[in-house]
Amino acid sequence: MNDHDIQRLIAGDRYAFEKIYDLYHGKVYRVAFRFLKDEVQSEEIVQETFINLWVNRAKLDPNSNIWLFLFVASKRLSLNALRNTITAKSHLENLFVHFNESSNSVEETVFAHDLGALAEKVIADLPSQQQTVFKLSRIEGHSHKEIADHLNISTNTVKNHMGTALKTIKSKLTDYGFLCVLFFFSK
Repeated sequence: MNDHDIQRLIAGDRYAFEKIYDLYHGKVYRVAFRFLKDEVQSEEIVQETFINLWVNRAKLDPNSNIWLFLFVASKRLSLNALRNTITAKSHLENLFVHFNESSNSVEETVFAHDLGALAEKVIADLPSQQQTVFKLSRIEGHSHKEIADHLNISTNTVKNHMGTALKTIKSKLTDYGFLCVLFFFSK
């Protein structure tokens, strides 16, 4: 890896990009795996890191240390993914603890039934592709990469569908006064 390769990358040379990818993708994977301990998530971090490199290539200094850029980007993305995973698990655990600790009064049973029915209706009213992506992610627990592979679409398309679906669901649940469960549907 030399300064000329970085200059070629900055100019948009795909072969320079592929050379950098071949040289560093294993190291980026190891950084991600050290934090996440998950192969699929670590592969997603590799992809996002190199997408960031390509998108931000014009901002690179031709004399910069490309590994430092990749290391910092992959570490930041890994920590964000770890934080999101921990937050989502914590919210779900808190929800289940709350429901388990509360008594099974008729009012709570009716509330839970109404919430479930409304959530099913809101999800069923989503456009077909958004509905499919949402169900694969939130109900079946698949990663964005797995969904993209399964539906033969890009991970960015999956993210866009999820973002739009989540906004719609949040809006509808808020309209009906179900603020207490919105965190389940947050990113």
